[in-house]
Amino acid sequence: MLETKFKLVFLLVVLVCAAMPITAILRGTTLTPYEAMESGASSEAEPERDSASGGDPIPEDMVTIPAGPFVRGTEDGGFDEQPQRTIFLDTYSIDRYEVTNHQYQQFVTSTGHRKPGLPSRYAKSGSKVRGVNQPVVYVSWDDASEYCRWKGKRLPTEAEWEKAMRGTDARLWPWGNKEQANGANWARVQDGHEVSASVGSFQADKSPYGVMDGAGNVIEWVGDWYDETYYKSSPEENPPSPEYGTYRVLRGGGYTTTGVDVRITSRSKMMPDFRDETIGFRCAISETGIREPGERKRDEFTENRSSRESKTRPK
Repeated sequence: MLETKFKLVFLLVVLVCAAMPITAILRGTTLTPYEAMESGASSEAEPERDSASGGDPIPEDMVTIPAGPFVRGTEDGGFDEQPQRTIFLDTYSIDRYEVTNHQYQQFVTSTGHRKPGLPSRYAKSGSKVRGVNQPVVYVSWDDASEYCRWKGKRLPTEAEWEKAMRGTDARLWPWGNKEQANGANWARVQDGHEVSASVGSFQADKSPYGVMDGAGNVIEWVGDWYDETYYKSSPEENPPSPEYGTYRVLRGGGYTTTGVDVRITSRSKMMPDFRDETIGFRCAISETGIREPGERKRDEFTENRSSRESKTRPK
């Protein structure tokens, strides 16, 4: 008799356990705190106030980089930063700031593109990078490229990014050639920012052209495939991306960066489908045909380069 009762109890336990997954499917999966926050958000990309800065969404702005030469790479850097060469670029414009959460949300709302939602394991830290004027993160290379295309722009080339952040005088940081530990949002000092800051918060991290956050805040996707030796073989005028590759290039430092990686000439690489809370982007656009008074013309650059080559060519 006792054995029969035990069998009945055991059978009931088995039935209850078997029913639990079915019940969960019928009721739906429980949302993580981060997902619940996403699902409760308005479908409209309405302006919000930025709790980090106390202000409204920052206006979009682009900086025009005039045509002319600049020094790319450095002999004092890593193998893939060499050789240091003078490169000529046509006029182009680049976003003054990294693309923000507010701006990216407009893209998501308009197109139905996937949200830059972090995995549930980041539920607690995810809210810290969601400020309206903080740079959007957890976007892949394709996500970034699609956003730029939606805006009628594109990702900057590696050379365009470096010139915009470095200027023309071969400096290693936006402010010059001397390290400045608190110059950008890095992990080198306690600067009051546990994660990314609102774009443009660090005034020292401003390039000679006025482009912000190249040294720190978030690491940025650019348009190129990564080629370790590309600096040796690339054209000296408007170098395009290598035709193919395994990794896409990332440029600049981020809020977790330490050591020499903060140098503007440093190059990083990552699989294009990779997403992380330290990676964002900005856009660029070509300005073919635009020249400012006093600019050094392409033919002058070509003539001077040919003259240099003829002097060094063996007779």
